[in-house]
Amino acid sequence: MLIVVSMLLGIVMGCITGITPGLHINLVALIVVAFFTQGISLNLAAFIVAMSITHTFVDFLPSIFLGMPDEDTALSVLPGHRMMQKGFGYAAFKLSLIGSLLGLVIAVLLLPVYSFAVPKLYGFVKQYMFYILLACLFVVLAKEKNKLECLAVFLMAGFLGIITLNLKHIRQPLLPLLTGLFGCSMLVFSLLTKAKPKKQVLKSISISKKEKIKAMIAGIVAASLVSFLPGLGSSHAAVIGSSFFKLSDAGFIMLLGSINTIVMLLSFLALMLIGKPRTGSAAMLERIININPSTIIMLYIIALITGFIAFIIAAKLGRTIAKNIHKINYTKINVAVLLFVVLLCIVVSGIYSLIVLVAATSLGVFTTTRGIRKMYLMGCLLLPVMIYYWPF
Repeated sequence: MLIVVSMLLGIVMGCITGITPGLHINLVALIVVAFFTQGISLNLAAFIVAMSITHTFVDFLPSIFLGMPDEDTALSVLPGHRMMQKGFGYAAFKLSLIGSLLGLVIAVLLLPVYSFAVPKLYGFVKQYMFYILLACLFVVLAKEKNKLECLAVFLMAGFLGIITLNLKHIRQPLLPLLTGLFGCSMLVFSLLTKAKPKKQVLKSISISKKEKIKAMIAGIVAASLVSFLPGLGSSHAAVIGSSFFKLSDAGFIMLLGSINTIVMLLSFLALMLIGKPRTGSAAMLERIININPSTIIMLYIIALITGFIAFIIAAKLGRTIAKNIHKINYTKINVAVLLFVVLLCIVVSGIYSLIVLVAATSLGVFTTTRGIRKMYLMGCLLLPVMIYYWPF
């Protein structure tokens, strides 16, 4: 009964962290574990798993309706925001939910496969990671008409990422970096173009079975690849996964939804298979419980139940926001969110983070005005990772 209560509390907290820009599950998990008392480790684990999985369902709401992503939903801003401006924001969010739920179910079913294959493939893939990432970059660039501009944006974002990640006076450097590139840049662009949200159509967009299958295959393969490797996360998986197939905006959002949840789920398994946490939530679990086959099965059951509950709650939240988004003053909301982000960066990352925030926002606005896909801005993380895996 206590585990059920802990799971439900985790779902509630996951909804709160998901809809609140800047409030991350890692922070909540850290605070909860800091007050951990002996004898409630399994209940605490249920809370963290439920919160983490719920967060992956809900956190597309601010990225789609406000253009304010976190590091896991950054690539959803352009297609999701574009669909929202056409009146299909709820449909975009619903696609991310479907992707999350399907990804969760498939990943649970593949648990035996992961348990057998990962220990055998881990060392091999890690050894050739540089070449894998380089190949993915070339594949993606090959599809572009303005290849040089896209490469230039990738490299500029990459050098900005390298500089930012090595600044000693900035705490939590990813906050101003990713918020500027993907969040503030969209808010500034909306203000410059005086964008106003249209009345949202409260219905789903039909997507072909073939498109769903492509999105799920790309999501499973890419998420599985990055979940067990250091320095890579959901956004990296999305870049890799999107190079497998040509996807529509709807398919891409579905891909992102699946990856976001699968990466979180597999980070728990990575603890047992390779002894390394790949997310903040997994790191907290490592501190409070012993990860073995029996606990993994329990955590996966909790995650599966949470996923179905989170899907229902998140769909209702999305419907409520979509129904009322056109009634608000969007300009005032954008200005308020921008001011909130500036304050958040100062408090969390320090006053010097504003330099990174301004530089990242400027590059993000330039990318949008040139019609370059936002995914190339993920060079801010991919280039440092490629250098980390440099084989020479």
